[in-house]
Amino acid sequence: MFVAACLFLGGAAGTNAISDEESGVRESGRAGKIVHSGDFPEKAEENVLITAADGGKLESATAQDAAADVTRRMKALAEVESVGEPIPAPNGKALLVPVTMKGDTENADQRVQPLLDASAATEKAHEGLRVDEVGTGSTAKGLSETLGEDFKKAELISLPLTLLILLVVFGAIIAAGVPVVLALSCVGAAIGLSTLASHVLPETSAVSNVILLMGMAVGVDYSLFYLKREREERRAGKSHVDAIEVAAETSGHTVVVSGTTVIVAMAGLYLAQEATFASLATGSIIVVAVAVLASLTVLPALLAKLGRWVDKPRVPLLWRLTMRSGESRVWPALLRPALSRPVITLVVSVGALLLLAVPALDMKLKQPGSDDLSRDIPVVQAMDRLTEAFPSKGTVHQIAVEAPAAQSGEVKGALQGLLERTADNKLFAHDATPTIKESADHRVHTVDVGTPYQPKSDGARESLELLRDWLPQAMADVPGAESAVGGKVAQGVDFTGHLEERMPWVVGFVLLLTFVTMILIFRSLAVAVSAILLNLLSAAASFGVLVAVFQHTWAEGLLDFHSSGAVVSWLPLFLFVVLFGLSMDYHVFVVSRIREAVVNGASTKESVREGITRSAGVVTSAAIVMVGVFAIFGTLSMVEFKQLGVGLAAAILLDAVIIRIYVLPALMTALGKWNWWPGKVSGDRRGPSGQVPDQAEPTRHRAEEQPHYARFAAQQQPQQQYPQAGYPQQQYPQGGYPQQQSQPGQHRRDTSRPDYYNQ
Repeated sequence: MFVAACLFLGGAAGTNAISDEESGVRESGRAGKIVHSGDFPEKAEENVLITAADGGKLESATAQDAAADVTRRMKALAEVESVGEPIPAPNGKALLVPVTMKGDTENADQRVQPLLDASAATEKAHEGLRVDEVGTGSTAKGLSETLGEDFKKAELISLPLTLLILLVVFGAIIAAGVPVVLALSCVGAAIGLSTLASHVLPETSAVSNVILLMGMAVGVDYSLFYLKREREERRAGKSHVDAIEVAAETSGHTVVVSGTTVIVAMAGLYLAQEATFASLATGSIIVVAVAVLASLTVLPALLAKLGRWVDKPRVPLLWRLTMRSGESRVWPALLRPALSRPVITLVVSVGALLLLAVPALDMKLKQPGSDDLSRDIPVVQAMDRLTEAFPSKGTVHQIAVEAPAAQSGEVKGALQGLLERTADNKLFAHDATPTIKESADHRVHTVDVGTPYQPKSDGARESLELLRDWLPQAMADVPGAESAVGGKVAQGVDFTGHLEERMPWVVGFVLLLTFVTMILIFRSLAVAVSAILLNLLSAAASFGVLVAVFQHTWAEGLLDFHSSGAVVSWLPLFLFVVLFGLSMDYHVFVVSRIREAVVNGASTKESVREGITRSAGVVTSAAIVMVGVFAIFGTLSMVEFKQLGVGLAAAILLDAVIIRIYVLPALMTALGKWNWWPGKVSGDRRGPSGQVPDQAEPTRHRAEEQPHYARFAAQQQPQQQYPQAGYPQQQYPQGGYPQQQSQPGQHRRDTSRPDYYNQ
């Protein structure tokens, strides 16, 4: 009902999307606000490009016939407002027919299909010619169709992959389905709630993808934490309800702590002071909060209702593998170097991560543009042919000036003088004469100046810098004028500079609040500092992998992309925050299990071995799920999604393997009792070998002394009682309780007992 209500209310309220004037920063942001204040009518423009099919010289008569044909077809369409005169390209290889559509630009992609059909019919009627259409609606339609197919493919692969991995983990179909159902329901509720939140903080189009990514990650994680602990307690002899209560007190507590750290990390994005990041932060915080709420309420209720059915229907071979008794031999073997030679292991593993992080020192940031799109997309190929023939239709700088209406003539004169300075400069396009536009109230003037260079090229940046130098000079004699240069190139340059300026604030905020959170949770300075250092190390290594892959060309064929020599500018900050949150997820879970072993009286080395061994199955399973899902993003067409997927997958893999198997256990073993300074935990009650020393018969707790279990006495068989020291005993001499065999390294206090925390 909650999920349905969220979806209904979100659908009824609608989405308040980020507008251009809200998303800009610095000078390009001011330019966008000036243009918006002019209230210029926005019309969807389409460009029909006629070229020779072989790419050679275009015969004028043949091209004019095709232009007349397409003009006739377009004028007959109800979606078309006007068709301009054909414009020949300076190089003689193309002819351009400009078309203006009726209606606004927002839904032009939904109305452009008849125009595309007319262009296709013209090409079919004129053999030897290629007729392309590029514009507001056609470009958006072509790209959205490609991305839509990408995401459908990702969904079709990710869900079965997640289910398959969980099936291997649990060996039962219902148990494997519970985390997926819980995660998807969290995603649905969060999408509805984020739509409502967009009326307070406007929403970017990418927020639903981020909600899906984060929701599946934390939703599956939290369910795994809970289910694995509940199953572990049942195997230890507890009843079904008791096992759920123990899971609630332990894994449930871990879920709350982990969710809090993820939310704290994502909240750091608000300090970026940019609308897109604020939207991504809001969506991520909502989906994590919903996942925590579901894990504390719906999940235990669902497990209690399912009862033993959670382990049905069983997959025979997988079930036997998951229910094998005895301690795993793999994890103790992997942990042996860290436990026996902690200092050497620590130096070697940290050195390896630092080596991976070295390429990050050469990281270059740039905004993604049309030159980052896959050249296999038909509409991208058409865009390339258009900008080759008409450079002014490609990379464009937008000059915007706002001044009192009385100064309109002076503004026009100043802009005309500026355009004359660009006329003979090779940094600017000369295939068309720029047109100065004036708002209805004569206050705002704009003019678009094209450049023959790609948006990320040095030439495009140089032309921007030149215009930003010339514009203040041109407007110096116009009193009360405010001017700015915007456009795609300017937006990329300004956005990158803004992020570089704000990044220290975001990183500092995340580190400080994470430090405070860890101090409050574990009461340990060493745990808090080590958590921050290990997560910084993991993030740095993943940045190094990201730079090594995407700033160079060796992986282009492998991942099907064209390297621009840079990383997408918004990615490092977003990646850092997400990785810090997800890594802390694992860190809190593993360290909690280690501390639990210490509280139960184990030595530091034994606690590290036991805590990591017992949590390894959950952490590894969750890591495999996330690496698999994130890696699928590396197959998408957009380079920013490729970089996001590869960066996240690499970071989770490094964190789950190197950090959790080598760095963390080696560090905690080396620190010994200083791990918990200045807090205190129970002293070590085991002997040198980790076994319980000989002692007098401990006090036993009778059933009537344990009201925690009394509520279930009428429905359940008598249960094993536990001694004050916290170790499972052999058969109770008078009570007739079933025998419970203990395993080496599994002596622990029963955390479900009400007097547990009092001891």
